Amino acid sequence: MTFTPYTIEGQSRQSRWLITCDHATNAVPPDLGGDLGLPARDMARHIAYDPGAAGVARALGAALDAPVILSNFSRLVIDPNRGEDDPTVLMRLYDGSIIPGNRHADAAEKERRLNAYHRPYHAALAELAARRSDTTIVAVHSFTRQLRGRPPRPWHIGILHAWDRRLSDPFIALLEAERDLVVGRNEPYPGHLPGDAVDRHGLQHGRNNTLIEIRNDLIETETAQLQWGQRLAPLLEKAATHIPA
Repeated sequence: MTFTPYTIEGQSRQSRWLITCDHATNAVPPDLGGDLGLPARDMARHIAYDPGAAGVARALGAALDAPVILSNFSRLVIDPNRGEDDPTVLMRLYDGSIIPGNRHADAAEKERRLNAYHRPYHAALAELAARRSDTTIVAVHSFTRQLRGRPPRPWHIGILHAWDRRLSDPFIALLEAERDLVVGRNEPYPGHLPGDAVDRHGLQHGRNNTLIEIRNDLIETETAQLQWGQRLAPLLEKAATHIPA
């Protein structure tokens, strides 16, 4: 059976929006043994994928009439949200866990994984992004409430951006007006990593973009994922009306 490194849902949807989910799954292709030598408890952690993000991305795509592209491989296989030259594109240690299947991966193995998984995902994303001149990219991720040995993170949602803040600024303002949300700007991560997915498909082409990080304990169930997607969609639509012409 041929392994497909990505899934596209709603490919025929016609709106300006494009929803991406780089860390949609913890799946490891059969040629890598299915688990990279990690126990199931580690493969279920945030180190392997972004729990809940895929469900939010699907719900957001449905609400915005937007295509959704989701990775079909764990970030531990090769990270599609990193540039090919980024030293973290193939992780050997993550949040205290050694990745046995990556420990001895050499340059040839990295190149093989780039060809098999990373590059096909980005080729498909590039094709989707090019379908309209006004494509607006919304990347959906989730973050764990607490990393080992560090204080709990207070945010419910973080919006990440680089220098292009045309969409993110009004979106953050609308989120901050929601009284039940603690909103972080470029939290819990910096908003720009050269060569990452948003840089590659958004910033480098002048496309409007934003990256959403939702705390993963808030999106553990399908119901919660659907609710978040339906909640964020109208806020994104409203934020887009404030983008300068």
